[in-house]
Amino acid sequence: MGELIKVGMADMNCTYHPGILTTLGLGSCVGICLFDTSTKISGLAHIMLPSSMQIKNNSNAAKFADTAIVKLIQDMIKMGAHKNKIVSKIAGGAQMFNFSDTSDIMRIGARNVIATKEILKANSIPILSEDTGGNYGRTIELYSESGILLIKTIGCGIKQI
Repeated sequence: MGELIKVGMADMNCTYHPGILTTLGLGSCVGICLFDTSTKISGLAHIMLPSSMQIKNNSNAAKFADTAIVKLIQDMIKMGAHKNKIVSKIAGGAQMFNFSDTSDIMRIGARNVIATKEILKANSIPILSEDTGGNYGRTIELYSESGILLIKTIGCGIKQI
């Protein structure tokens, strides 16, 4: 079945097959799963914010969609992945709280999803499927065997994408 590799918040990791990458508690954060369909090298980033550009303390590349995706692709290529064979699946980006003030800062989940999609597109990585939005947290597991993404939610059950 492969080793279960935990990825924390504002963290990322890659694995060779057989391996399972997992991250817990995706709320407004987005889990970005990359999978090379030829080598089965897999990567997962748990990003918290859309862009490193507006933050002074931006040394942690895994924290931001713009830097995490680029670094994850680079790390996978170093392991032997082929960029033109990498596909993606994304999950998270929930609106965890109801605010009467729906200012942009409060819409961080939606902004994370938009930024993730823009950066994947800019890097020519197709998104095969997504499970984003809503108002509930998610725990995800990416299986290097098949690229299947298992999503567990409180109150919404378990599904595969």
